Amino acid sequence: METVPPQIVDATSYATPFFIAAIFWERHRLKQQQSAGREVRGYERRDAWTSIFAGLLSTICWIPINYVLYRLAYFLWSFRVVDLGTGALGWSAALIGWDFAFYWFHRSEHEVRLLWAGHVTHHSSEYYNLSTALRQSWTPWATPLFHAPLALLGIRPELILMSGGINLVYQFWIHTEAIDKLPRWIELIFNTPSHHRVHHGSNRQYLDRNHAGVLIIWDRLFGTFEAEGERVCYGLTKNVHSFNPLWVQFHEYTQIARDAWAAPTLAERLGFILRNPGWTPRP
Repeated sequence: METVPPQIVDATSYATPFFIAAIFWERHRLKQQQSAGREVRGYERRDAWTSIFAGLLSTICWIPINYVLYRLAYFLWSFRVVDLGTGALGWSAALIGWDFAFYWFHRSEHEVRLLWAGHVTHHSSEYYNLSTALRQSWTPWATPLFHAPLALLGIRPELILMSGGINLVYQFWIHTEAIDKLPRWIELIFNTPSHHRVHHGSNRQYLDRNHAGVLIIWDRLFGTFEAEGERVCYGLTKNVHSFNPLWVQFHEYTQIARDAWAAPTLAERLGFILRNPGWTPRP
């Protein structure tokens, strides 16, 4: 049995200089648009630093998650139906497979409160810019459960991990108001800033929509697509109103514990943990 993972290229490490340069460009661009009278949120210094700090620490938190993902994928690899290799077929299957699994993982994060408790961090900013893309969860513990099974289809474990990095890098640039809608064929197939602005909206019609990573076709196929219409109001339906990085990361876990502790029955306690984030017992 293999004990040491093969050399795995982390796309996010190579993309870091691009992330930094893009944030400076976007900040300048948004100021220009604000001066021209366009309604954009721009940057707020404390909010941006909260996001950047979350992103920096998340790189450490991902180390054990990726290790568990690789080990579980390698175990499942023993039961694969085929070996797709490391050529064009293997890479295509890995990239599309990760994106498909990400859709369902991401959707589950919005539909299961325990998963939402980790993901809510990413939605907690009331601004929408490239720094918001860095506001990542420190507790993405369920990731291996959704992505490791790709190994059963013949996708090699190392390709699974590298596809995850590529998917995350793609999603960076769609967190911006500086880019308006793109040509129709791109908006039809790919996730874009317009589609992802909807996902970060707290407007009623935008809630739990557009869960895609790279390909927006998953939302179109599974009934969760919503086009950008009225002005997006960013953040949560009940905003945290805090720049404390610990509270931003763990406030929902705290609230779950309070709700579950106060619930009179086991069924209601499990409901507060495993049902959708807005669930409450019937009177």
